[in-house]
Amino acid sequence: MTLSLLLLHKFAPSTHLRQVLIWWGGALVMASLVGCAHQTSSVAKHEPNVVQAGHVWHSADQAQWREVRFPGKLATRYTLVNHEGQAWLRADAQNSASMLRQKIDPAHEQYSRIRFPLVIEQALMNADVARQDKEDSPARVILAFDGDRSEFSAREAALSELSHLMTGEPMPYATLMYVWCPQREVGSVVHNPRIDRIRKVVVAGPSGGQTHHLIERDFRADYERAFGRPPGRLIGIAIMTDSDNTQGRARALYGPIEMW
Repeated sequence: MTLSLLLLHKFAPSTHLRQVLIWWGGALVMASLVGCAHQTSSVAKHEPNVVQAGHVWHSADQAQWREVRFPGKLATRYTLVNHEGQAWLRADAQNSASMLRQKIDPAHEQYSRIRFPLVIEQALMNADVARQDKEDSPARVILAFDGDRSEFSAREAALSELSHLMTGEPMPYATLMYVWCPQREVGSVVHNPRIDRIRKVVVAGPSGGQTHHLIERDFRADYERAFGRPPGRLIGIAIMTDSDNTQGRARALYGPIEMW
């Protein structure tokens, strides 16, 4: 998954296209340099490997996740831990935002289901994924999809072209996020307040004080419900814990992500 939608998701102001492109020109140059130069040694040593099997593991010897940092933001700390005898990933965000990502092998484009366990160790009770000023989450699993970019608006086409020039990758056609949110009903679909090509499905929250979650979803059905059409090819996956908008602290454990 490219930086484009995630950068716009976190930072881009609502403004005239020319102003957006000026902002993006600098941001993408910085982001591409940061993404190559700053890697978490225990998790993201190289370019993202293509997922080769029906599982995506958080073990460093089975899958390499590339760390992507955002300009002007502190980075969330991602570390491998042993949880109940398995390699899990702990994310610790302190007024920070960054993500780990990898590509999906085109041979596995027929995947339709995803399952992942989460443990929310420290929640953000004032966060709200539907509000621009509070748009944080202790846990996100993010899927990027290809599609017909001729459908892009002039603004989206310009952003995609600029992304390709700056990073070597076009902007994803659409992005579906699975998020933990304390303010929105589980199952609800939230349109991103900054760009409509990101849609979020709330899959967990603090109901009953629950901190352990096992999420299993038909992501193709979720995409169709969120966007009103079937998805294109699945091209990328990412995880992200962020607390920069609320300026708080969030901690979560991500277990192995399975797709089939």
